[in-house]
Amino acid sequence: MHMFLNILVGLALLSVLGTLAVGMVGLARGNPDPRRSNKIMQYRVLLQGGALILIVVLMSMLRG
Repeated sequence: MHMFLNILVGLALLSVLGTLAVGMVGLARGNPDPRRSNKIMQYRVLLQGGALILIVVLMSMLRG
């Protein structure tokens, strides 16, 4: 179970990084649609929350 959670945490962190990169590239290009940029950053925040929850679950399992 620990290995599965480690993989999930890694995937979650990579998805946060990917979403951040997509948002930053969009901002650097001067994307004319600010709603798209805002939506991407909302997804990033949701993914960060999910990654944080997975990390907390993993740490609590390692502690117990």
